[in-house]
Amino acid sequence: MEEVKKQPQKIVSSVLLISFLVGGITGGLVGAITGATVSDSLGPWLKKTFLNQSNSEAPSNANNNSDSLKSTVTVEEESETIDTVTKVTPAVGSIIVKQDLSKLYSLSNPSPFDIFFGQQTDQAQGVQQVAAGTGFIVSSDGLILTNKHVINVSQAEYTFITNEGKQYDATLVDVDPFNDIAFMRIEAKDLPYVDLGDSDSLKIGQTVIAIGNTLSEYPNTVTKGIVSGIGRTITAGTGGSQTETIEEVIQTDAAINPGNSGGPLINLSGQVVGINTAVSQEGQLIGFAIPMNVVKPVLESVEQTGKVVRPYLGIRYQIINSELSQANNLSVDYGALIIRGANNELAIVPGSPADKAGLEENDIVLEINGQKIDEDNTLSKMMKRFKVGDEISLKVLHDGQTKEITIQLEKYTASAQ
Repeated sequence: MEEVKKQPQKIVSSVLLISFLVGGITGGLVGAITGATVSDSLGPWLKKTFLNQSNSEAPSNANNNSDSLKSTVTVEEESETIDTVTKVTPAVGSIIVKQDLSKLYSLSNPSPFDIFFGQQTDQAQGVQQVAAGTGFIVSSDGLILTNKHVINVSQAEYTFITNEGKQYDATLVDVDPFNDIAFMRIEAKDLPYVDLGDSDSLKIGQTVIAIGNTLSEYPNTVTKGIVSGIGRTITAGTGGSQTETIEEVIQTDAAINPGNSGGPLINLSGQVVGINTAVSQEGQLIGFAIPMNVVKPVLESVEQTGKVVRPYLGIRYQIINSELSQANNLSVDYGALIIRGANNELAIVPGSPADKAGLEENDIVLEINGQKIDEDNTLSKMMKRFKVGDEISLKVLHDGQTKEITIQLEKYTASAQ
């Protein structure tokens, strides 16, 4: 289970680190008699009698109507939830990760998987299950989306098990270098697959449903909750030294547990709006999901090229806030300050789009396409929304003067670091 460290709290990733109003006969009669013509002809005594009768019966009818309304609303919501789960579940499955431990470890060398998902290897030899998670099918020809940390095991074998219990050997297609996303494939045709929703349209309080291989033991477990927060930033890890900062995540109180990682977070229309990724270790019902609109550009690149293609600028930077601005006597308190890396790495990657556009060390990138860069709207968060080949406009502060620069984004490669 991966730990998520949210300063100052810790969070653990789920593997790594959603009337009928019945009118009475008397009510109808009273309504007729209390009309102007009839009531005037019957006189004040009869009018008063019927009015009193009407008032005495009104509370009882109102309560009955209220109960009927509540019952109808409840039934409709339950039916909607059931229909949604029935629609999505066939496209959700469990991912089992196995290793041949005899090739990796000797009996004198304890396995690093001694405690993993609450299971112990007991220094076992041969092919053993060492990890498990969830994935969901995004195309009829077997493309599967999951979390990178679910499959981040060296020399591993992968199995995808459908809701009906059918097993497929799965191969790793690619992983996203900038986010906790991975793609796998199984050899099959005409498979059920999910509909992708618009995560940008999510509202706090909206009902969502999580589906996953809970505790690596209960496949396709369904939990329901609401969107508790939007645009969170978390730091997740397995409990070891490796951590990863994940931005823009959706917070939900739908129960997410070990094994749920990589599973879909869906709305009541049956559309996937997020990928379940992490859960708080210190709180209750505090889970996080990567929004689907962050994933869509990456998915499109895999469908078109067979691998993850990410755009990049080619700069190293630090987000400016009021404290940094004051400490360095800067003229602005927002933006991305282009600086060298921790080990004196160059501020501008040679040959990168930023280099070609003439950006320099100590420049401050203030805006991208008219949107200000700050702690809530970081440069890396914005970049995840673009694709290779997109042209973007930067507002840059250079030597005290602002200027506009147009940059065409290029493909990120390992050598572009």
